[in-house]
Amino acid sequence: MQSKTAHFSKVLIEEMFQVKKGETVAITVDLGSKREIVEALAQATQDVGGLPLLMWIPKAEKDSQAGMKDWPSESLTAALCKADVWIEANSVVLLYSDIWETAMKENKKLRYLIIADSSVESLHRVFTGYEIASLKNLLVKVTDMVMASKKIRITSKNGTDVSYDIDLNYAFDYDDGDFSKPKFGTAPGFVNIVPKLNSMNGTIVFDHLQHSEENSQIKFKLKEGNITEVIGGEAAERFKEYLVSFNDKNMYKISHNMLGLNPKVNKLTHELVEDERIWGGVDFGFGHTSAMDMPPLGQEAKSHFDGVVINTSIYLDDVQITDNGEVCHKDLRPLAENLLKNINV
Repeated sequence: MQSKTAHFSKVLIEEMFQVKKGETVAITVDLGSKREIVEALAQATQDVGGLPLLMWIPKAEKDSQAGMKDWPSESLTAALCKADVWIEANSVVLLYSDIWETAMKENKKLRYLIIADSSVESLHRVFTGYEIASLKNLLVKVTDMVMASKKIRITSKNGTDVSYDIDLNYAFDYDDGDFSKPKFGTAPGFVNIVPKLNSMNGTIVFDHLQHSEENSQIKFKLKEGNITEVIGGEAAERFKEYLVSFNDKNMYKISHNMLGLNPKVNKLTHELVEDERIWGGVDFGFGHTSAMDMPPLGQEAKSHFDGVVINTSIYLDDVQITDNGEVCHKDLRPLAENLLKNINV
């Protein structure tokens, strides 16, 4: 019987990336990466005639642009600008750094995916066992509905109640598991929205917040797209110290909002890549935003962090599409049911 690691790797390389003979698959790795996963991805690449290129880099102190001082940026950027596929499997991520920005801008053929330091079990849940076409049908419909609306409101029984405006000049994206064409790819099962600048107001209570302790519900107050208060006892005080350490006002600004719809993710695991896609939940990202997503200049910041709220109710203008984590809109419910009924464990 095929192991979960081998199964995930085979699905990712053959079905999702559709790697062809002779294509270079660059895999970036650091000392926090899981060697078993990296080697399985390299083997799956070789099995289809692709050329795996494993690049071991130092484990940086901080993610994104804040990690630039720790990486061999010139050599790494040069290699990534020539690869066909880039899988980012390093535990401290290059995402949104100058290395990433240059590779994504200059390499027009690049198919990129970030898996970071996810466990084998998490990767198997997030990437396998559902029909890509059925997931796409649901995500496309949600994206169309979002783009047709002017305001989004998100609530949860945990105290979250936040809203923001739509700006059609910014990016709207989803990932359904098809990475066969050039793109900025992340794990499947979400719709991503970049809110209109200065429009987000309200309260977010996180069920999982990156760089904070597990099970510590931290509350953000937001005004005009900026974090104005961080509330939640000692855990909140430590998180405030984390934010202050960047000495960057843009680390307090909203970057994006993801609506989670991965059919196999239905509970928090405190693995961020998975939790961001939890069915009926949402993710909020803060800090750096690429110019690809927020043209023309993006939102420069020294790093980027995310937090997750589960069991949300989402309203597009005044039309409700989810209720306490369940898809409820009449046009979306049949698509959701079709996706869920065909899941394989």
